[in-house]
Amino acid sequence: MSKTFLIMGAINVFLCIALGAFGAHGLKQTLSESMLAVYQTGVQYHFYHAFGILIIGLLLHHFPKSRLIPVSGWLMLAGIVLFSLSLYTLSLTGIRGLGMITPFGGVSFLSAWILLAFAIWKEK
Repeated sequence: MSKTFLIMGAINVFLCIALGAFGAHGLKQTLSESMLAVYQTGVQYHFYHAFGILIIGLLLHHFPKSRLIPVSGWLMLAGIVLFSLSLYTLSLTGIRGLGMITPFGGVSFLSAWILLAFAIWKEK
C-alpha cells in the first residue's frame, strides 16, 4: 500500500508542476485575473495534498498495519479531484455551478488531516 501512495503522490506532484506551468504561461493571456487566481488556488491546494499523499506513503512504512492512514490518503486524493479539479474546470469553462462541488473537496481535505492525526495518535 505504501508504494501505491508514493506513486500517486509523485504523479500528482508532476501534475501540479505541469498544471502550474500551463497556468502561468498558457493561461495568463486567456483567463481574467480573477479566474487565473481561481486556477492558481486549485494548483496550490493540489500541491499541498500531493505532498500529503507522499507523506502517507512514507508513514505507511512506519505503520504498515494501520487501516486509517490509507483512508486519509484516499480522502486527500478525493479532495484533489473534488476541490482542485472543480476549480480548474470552473476557471477554464466559467461554469459557476461547479463551485458547489468545491466545498466537498475542502471537507475531504479537512477530514484527511484530522483522520491522519488520529491514526498516528492511535498507533502504538
